[in-house]
Amino acid sequence: MKAWRTITILLIVAVAAAFAWHWLAADPGYVQIRVRGTTIETSVVAAIAMLIVFWAAVSILWWLLRFPFRAWGRAVQRRGRERLAGGLTAFAEGDYAQAERELGKVANQPAFRTPALLVLARAAHERGENERAERALADVDAGGARAADGLRARFLLERGRAAEALSLLKSKAANGLSQRGRRALIDAALADGDTQAALDALPAFAKSQSLTPEAQAALETRVLDAALAAAPDATRLNTLWNGATRAQRRRPELIAAFARRSAALGQTLAAMDEIESALRREWSEDLAALYAELGPNELPSRTTKAEGWLAIAPNSPALLTTIGRLYVQQEQWTKAEEPLERALGLAESPAAWEALGDCRRGEGDLAAACTCYANALQVARGLASTPVGARLPRGPLDTRPVAFEERSEHGVPRLPVAK
Repeated sequence: MKAWRTITILLIVAVAAAFAWHWLAADPGYVQIRVRGTTIETSVVAAIAMLIVFWAAVSILWWLLRFPFRAWGRAVQRRGRERLAGGLTAFAEGDYAQAERELGKVANQPAFRTPALLVLARAAHERGENERAERALADVDAGGARAADGLRARFLLERGRAAEALSLLKSKAANGLSQRGRRALIDAALADGDTQAALDALPAFAKSQSLTPEAQAALETRVLDAALAAAPDATRLNTLWNGATRAQRRRPELIAAFARRSAALGQTLAAMDEIESALRREWSEDLAALYAELGPNELPSRTTKAEGWLAIAPNSPALLTTIGRLYVQQEQWTKAEEPLERALGLAESPAAWEALGDCRRGEGDLAAACTCYANALQVARGLASTPVGARLPRGPLDTRPVAFEERSEHGVPRLPVAK
């Protein structure tokens, strides 16, 4: 493309020169210059040629005069780039003292001042020199002010001063925040319990596409989880839940957050409905376990529903534990024992041992209850548990997985998967 442009320009110049030559050949013109008694006479063509030669001579002379200074400036810039590269490499390697030295030298050059000071501040922060880091950020010019604010807030967050970081970023939000600043605002708001500020900062941060779609979805889930857990009343809770996307309302962790808060606010039926709908779509051990933690309301109907799920998940330790815990909450100790012991036979968990301890305590067997509670602590710490015998004499409990037929959405039986 450049070659064609050059050829076109040369052709235009050649055509213009040809016309000018024919025009000046008939009358070359006359130029007379008189200075202090000296008279110079020449044609227009010669005068133009002399002007061109004079301009070229002056340009060459000016270039020669500037050459040493330009060479020196290029050498300074080259050394600055080398020091900046050395400082960045030292920072990446964890040699923060060397990074400070290299970046401190290059920070005096205007072209490299902002990036050098920003990385120098990070190096000083990593070394624990908080005052040095703050001085470096204070020296950043207006062009890097947003980046400096983001770093300053991040440093405050890492020192556990979330409230100060949030206050700083809120005061700077009117002038605009960098993407690092927006992310720091979200993290600071979550750490300080201001979930509304985190929700407000999400759209602008998402628009920047600073994170991958998966990482952005995880961040949004984290913020919405915190907002649901902190909802002050049922109206706010339902507003948040209805404002979530369909994909978010299908995430087990958000369903769990909504269900917990709904139950805490006395909306047990709403919590039950969300968990039941989710388990109809896809089985989740966490949601099955949560079904027993919705408070004292609707216990009989929840027990019946949980027992019905045994048809689709007969080997689920979480479901068996949930059934046992629901019976314990209704003080039906005999009915609670078998599902709890079966759950422990399939996979021990602190919740199952604690529920069995409550069951034995309700039956008056305090020694066995203490053993069960101790086992709950042992299992939580990853240690072996102590066997607890059945209260009533009976045959050995069959804890083998129950085999049942699975069919696809087309009704075709599936072969059991070997584990």
